[in-house]
Amino acid sequence: MHSGSCLCGAVRFRVADELHAPDACHCTQCRKQSGHYWVSSNVKRTSLTLDDTEKLTWYRSSDAVRRGFCSVCGSFLFWDPVGMDIIAIGMGAFDRPTGTHLEKHIFVAEKGDYYGITDDLPQKSGY
Repeated sequence: MHSGSCLCGAVRFRVADELHAPDACHCTQCRKQSGHYWVSSNVKRTSLTLDDTEKLTWYRSSDAVRRGFCSVCGSFLFWDPVGMDIIAIGMGAFDRPTGTHLEKHIFVAEKGDYYGITDDLPQKSGY
């Protein structure tokens, strides 16, 4: 079981399964919403329990995806592909330990010009 929350604690969640190795998304939307690139783990929607959701707000960033954040502190928590059986949860929102390590970088063609990707992990132009 893994648990986590937003910065202020108004939105809390639990994940019943082990976490999938996370990826670092460098796409423009993730960079603009998070302020940098965004690292998340995909979990089965059925393994996610949202405990405190009154302050959870959803932003429909495209026809295919909505993004969940706390309306109090602004923490970007969820990337939710509509109609799929997974939801991505920001690694920074999890309580420790997570028991996983970064697996790959995605959408690297859109990365910011102010940083380099200096590790040896796979880099993909898409997902």
